[in-house]
Amino acid sequence: MNILYLLIPISLAIVAIIAAIFLWAVRTGQFEDMEGPAHRILMDDDDPPKS
Repeated sequence: MNILYLLIPISLAIVAIIAAIFLWAVRTGQFEDMEGPAHRILMDDDDPPKS
């Protein structure tokens, strides 16, 4: 039973750290364009540049 006094605060701290990282990722725009890189792979841009 005494171990719960240690494990509950540690688990709450880990959840708080994960939430902070997730909120940082959302605010900095990490999830803005989820489909762009997938479509960019299919684009045919192998033509040599015209000089």
